[in-house]
Amino acid sequence: MSDAVSRRRALKQLGAASAGLLLGGKIIRGRAAHIVIAGQPVEIEVASLSDTTVRITVRPIQQGALVPVPLTGELVQPTLGKTLARGRATSGLARVRAGKLVVEVRDGPPSVNLRTRGGATVQRLVFDATAPGMSFMLGQGPLLGLGEGGPQFDRKGSVDRMIIGQGGYRLATHGTRAPIQWLVGTNGWAMFIHQPFGSFDFTGADGKFTPLPDSPALYDVFVVSSREPAAIMREYARITGLPEMPARWAFGYQQSHRTLAGPDEIASVARTLREKKLPCDTLIYLGTEFAPSGWNTRNGEFTWHPTNFPEPKKQLAALHEEHFKVIVHVVIEGRHLTGTVDDACTAPPLPSGRTADNRWPPDRQVSCYWPFHKSVMDDGVDGWWPDQGDGFDGPSELNRHRMYWEGTQRYRPNERPFALHRNASAGVQRYGGLIWSGDVQSRWETLKTHVPVAINTGLSGLPYWGTDIGGFIPTAEYTGELHVRWFQFAAFCPVFRAHGRNWHLRLPWGWDGGDGGPPETNNFHLDPSELHNTEVEPICRKYLELRYRLMPYLYTTVRDCHDTGMPIMRALWLHHPDDRAAVARGDEYLWGRDILVAPVVEKGASSRRLYLPRGTWLDFWTEEHVEGGREIDRAVDLATLPLYVRAGAILPMGPVKQYTDEPSDEPMTIVVYPGADGASTWYEDDGHSFNYAKGEWMRVSMTWRDGRRRLSLRLLPGSRILPPLSRSIDIRIAGSTKTTRVTFAGKPVSATIA
Repeated sequence: MSDAVSRRRALKQLGAASAGLLLGGKIIRGRAAHIVIAGQPVEIEVASLSDTTVRITVRPIQQGALVPVPLTGELVQPTLGKTLARGRATSGLARVRAGKLVVEVRDGPPSVNLRTRGGATVQRLVFDATAPGMSFMLGQGPLLGLGEGGPQFDRKGSVDRMIIGQGGYRLATHGTRAPIQWLVGTNGWAMFIHQPFGSFDFTGADGKFTPLPDSPALYDVFVVSSREPAAIMREYARITGLPEMPARWAFGYQQSHRTLAGPDEIASVARTLREKKLPCDTLIYLGTEFAPSGWNTRNGEFTWHPTNFPEPKKQLAALHEEHFKVIVHVVIEGRHLTGTVDDACTAPPLPSGRTADNRWPPDRQVSCYWPFHKSVMDDGVDGWWPDQGDGFDGPSELNRHRMYWEGTQRYRPNERPFALHRNASAGVQRYGGLIWSGDVQSRWETLKTHVPVAINTGLSGLPYWGTDIGGFIPTAEYTGELHVRWFQFAAFCPVFRAHGRNWHLRLPWGWDGGDGGPPETNNFHLDPSELHNTEVEPICRKYLELRYRLMPYLYTTVRDCHDTGMPIMRALWLHHPDDRAAVARGDEYLWGRDILVAPVVEKGASSRRLYLPRGTWLDFWTEEHVEGGREIDRAVDLATLPLYVRAGAILPMGPVKQYTDEPSDEPMTIVVYPGADGASTWYEDDGHSFNYAKGEWMRVSMTWRDGRRRLSLRLLPGSRILPPLSRSIDIRIAGSTKTTRVTFAGKPVSATIA
């Protein structure tokens, strides 16, 4: 035997002897070959996050040391999970029990199989021994999630490069891409790839994931197994964090402005909203350069435009007296945004937030940039509209969300921040930001596509989502009809905001305003007759008032989102996983648990075909009972958005208000939808502070016994009655105009409805 062969054999035996397994905190040495992935020896760690979630971490061994898992901020904690086993060879990793799951590591090719205790396969991750990449099972049924934008609704059959921002995928119709590596298999599994970042191919029998070039052979993957959709969403929140709660006013109507014609126009829009009694909470102002004349001197600067806001403190105070919140547009570009507001700033100061040649530096420290915001906040601004930032990577997007959440609290410690972002990444929900879908075009296809976009965005941990009502860039398709249909859809999106070019058309009365606003799109020429369309404003009013009447129901859903990770706009799968037809529908959704929304997205529609899941439903408008488990055709006119409420639902509703926190002496209304027993809750807090975290909240349990026609109300444990301490509540059974009034003062009360 040659010396060369002897040396190879000795090295092989030495490698085998050094291979081992950590089990129960101890490394068990064994004689086996290293697991090799992408040409590198690796160590595989199996950790249990819960009974239903397993973390699989594959780390290369370089120069005798393990490559660490890079921290992106996506995980709620970097050290998630309890290590159950760790090994560099498959021997001993053949069967690792992890909660209700069993993990099996195999070689040839390297693979990780996850099964239930009963032996059913949940997922199989297969790695390439010579090249980067991982394949996995797609399973039966639609594949959902994966963030905002991209191919819709079912991700199967598509290839996704996961490019962040407005250059990612069909901006005109699909909007901004916020790629999140969270896949939801509707047949009982989900997977979050924390590391590395890469692209997906869902065109084959198995899915394929390819890391970005030059990534190490390092994988950090969380696999969830559950037949309960709510449990899957809770596990994603366990991995990346629960959503924080924005202020209640953030869920009111938001009216955006573009090119401004001076203080008189600014005051006139606010005054007209109040005089016409069109509910609105928020006025938003664009920056100069994105429009010829905005709130500031130019984009990226924090100096007021002297023509539009000559006396900013006085002007903002006047808007506050009319109970409007004021939001201003702000832009920061670059490649990296690092650190937190509490770090020391080590960079030289920048004039107006830019470099001397009026450019944004590619790398920016949060602690150096955030202080520029203070002077504008001192003038009375209530929140921010952080635009742009497509060049930032995922961790920088997260740092940006975090900056506005934590930075605002430095100056206003007990006030929930407001920030409306164009970009997002996994984990940003922990910082309470809102997002919108970017600079889409005013097309019917855009409206149609945004229904499934909304669903997948919510399933990806981004609950506070919306779009520019009417579409940002006008096209020949932009008419009063399209605006109305978009407005109806937006009334049932978490972010309810009108914005876009030719911005006077975005005002509720704009289609009967005679001018359309400053023209900003050369190829958009509005039919003059559309400038005297008297149908639009009354329909906008109808849905504005409905949004505010439903605020108690919506705000309760927001609290549920904060507590559980369940989105506000919900795929039918979340509540009907055993109804295959419901699971496959991406053109309708649930608003909270009990209201089904089927937006009208076809021009000239006189009917809307929709699917009602199994069970009994009631038409929201007629209150007639309809049996589900089938498609129906609902007749519609321009004023009608099909809405259905499940039997047994109990909807808390308030009076029409001009702003969310407007005091009212009118009673609350609880509408019960008969046909089944039901239970629900109604949640309140002060709507703007963090006092709810200190126990200052109210949650009323509402129980309906259909056979006895009896509704019972009581405070949940830990809850307390909030002012007013005695409340008049009108109870109505859907299908009847009769109301029964009860007084609720914190003690249990019941009413039998004849």
